[in-house]
Amino acid sequence: MKRIFSLITAGLGLWMFADIAVAHIALAEPTAMAGSYYKATLRVGHGCNGSPTRGLVVQIPAGFQGAKPQPKIGWTLTTHTAQLAKPYSSHGKTVTEDVVTLRWMAKDKETALPDDQFDEFAFMGRVPDSAGPLWVKVLQLCESGQNDWSEMPAHGTSTKGLKSPAALLDVQPAPTHEHRH
Repeated sequence: MKRIFSLITAGLGLWMFADIAVAHIALAEPTAMAGSYYKATLRVGHGCNGSPTRGLVVQIPAGFQGAKPQPKIGWTLTTHTAQLAKPYSSHGKTVTEDVVTLRWMAKDKETALPDDQFDEFAFMGRVPDSAGPLWVKVLQLCESGQNDWSEMPAHGTSTKGLKSPAALLDVQPAPTHEHRH
């Protein structure tokens, strides 16, 4: 009997951990190499207190260049561009304005994402040349309510204690190439 109780307790513990692991919007691949092109895939694991997700508004972090969203069948996609505080060069041209916000909206109730299902929303672009954390803020709009996934730690990258953390992309240093004889 003790063995059965232990197995049930362990199973509940794993279930509770799994529930915490999908309790926020996260990147499917949370690391990228500095200066590389990267596909950011945001996983949406639930709605808002049982309400289906009908929209996602994603703020592109400063330094992420040339964001191009992936369309989704049944969803309307819009982008918003703005002047950049720091222009960059791309293919020999100076870029002074870039995509800063992506917005996916379900076309109707039938295409909204039910609370008991998950989906992924993706965009690609180039990450900065320098290593460090990039925080992707996401506003999740539901039929009833919303979740503002925008909290960032004051220092470091630990999201422990944050109720609604932004998705973290850890940009790693590019490998150095040594030339030896």
